[in-house]
Amino acid sequence: MFMFFPCFYSFLIGKYYFCRVNINQEIMTSFSDKNGEMMRRGRVEVICGSMFSGKTEELIRRMKRAKFARQSVEIFKPCIDTRYSDEDVVSHEGNSIHSTPVDSSASILLLGSDTEVIGIDEAQFFDDNIVNVCNELANRGIRVIVAGLDLDFKGEPFGPMPALCAIADEVSKVHAICVKCGALAYVSHRTVESDKRVLLGEKMEYEPLCRECYNKARNEEDILRQKNI
Repeated sequence: MFMFFPCFYSFLIGKYYFCRVNINQEIMTSFSDKNGEMMRRGRVEVICGSMFSGKTEELIRRMKRAKFARQSVEIFKPCIDTRYSDEDVVSHEGNSIHSTPVDSSASILLLGSDTEVIGIDEAQFFDDNIVNVCNELANRGIRVIVAGLDLDFKGEPFGPMPALCAIADEVSKVHAICVKCGALAYVSHRTVESDKRVLLGEKMEYEPLCRECYNKARNEEDILRQKNI
């Protein structure tokens, strides 16, 4: 009984310091996250890759981190993208964040002038002036996070994405998994008949393929097309 109290006292002291260290670590981690986000001002970040690669998911993650750091944020998307929602930006995994649909890049410059962090989804659908808009916003000290397809269904550079990658301070290339062989996907292969460059769709219209599987699929389509002529 005599030995119980010193042991119990030591246990309480240890518990106190353990909790205090944990709380301090959480505070420092929170402070570090906020401080780190605040240091990312005046820059352009591009997230690119094929469909189903997690581009929008990563965009939403970065925007939510900025909100956690108590920064003012605004996210924009092209009006034509109404696949999951008319207003929200929604990832294939179902995560979402409220956005402002716009019909031109000039609207982003007007609506986002008083914002600390601006997100832009599906940038490949915007006009070429989106490059100048992103540069102008970054030069004003605004952090701009852009997500978009780098290649179209033919494997060609898509819209303003190559220029956005060129002027970006940071480019993150993300990859889906090839549905044929399991390798890293290279491009979004269209599985329906259409030559339109812009064709909104999901898993029924597109599949992520690696370079080898994509070339095989295109060759098979060419052979089939020749037979039908």
